[in-house]
Amino acid sequence: MIGNMISKIRKEKGITKTQLANQTKINIGHLTHIEKGDRNPSHKALKSICYALNIPYQQLLYTYDKTLSEEQIEYKYIDHISYNQVPAISKIDEYIACPYDFSNASFAYKVPDDAMAPIIKEGSYAFVEINGLLDNRCIGLFKLNDEYLIRRLMYKNDKFVLRADNKEVKDITVNSKDNFQIIGRVYI
Repeated sequence: MIGNMISKIRKEKGITKTQLANQTKINIGHLTHIEKGDRNPSHKALKSICYALNIPYQQLLYTYDKTLSEEQIEYKYIDHISYNQVPAISKIDEYIACPYDFSNASFAYKVPDDAMAPIIKEGSYAFVEINGLLDNRCIGLFKLNDEYLIRRLMYKNDKFVLRADNKEVKDITVNSKDNFQIIGRVYI
């Protein structure tokens, strides 16, 4: 997945593979293998690539050892992953213990509603892995337009659907006009 991200970002920024190879001093053949997903870059190479692309290193590092499924590729999942933004936190309520089972968690998010009840209750903490991959029906934290939601990600009729476990909360179908970002996978 990291190769997919590098290729996507490089193309979005209008940088050729040759230009990136020259800026990073990485052999173009090796860079091609990285972008195809045949090889992962070393951490030193990744830092150099991020510097050349003018993006934060940590955001791309979250994708380092992840592999996209065919379904995720088909639904253009990668188009909804942030690579140049980080969560802005205005207040830290406290530090809480992170269970060993959730060792990939990047932060804990206080659940603002009962949309995922009874599995995740309002006011409890959900552990979020930034840019963690979500298979069909996995629970994630999303930004939809200006709202943050914890829902199950569903692949349905070539669209993403955000489904609550609480049957009283309606499904949300993500449309192409929506500003939709996958923040990360939620561990409960």
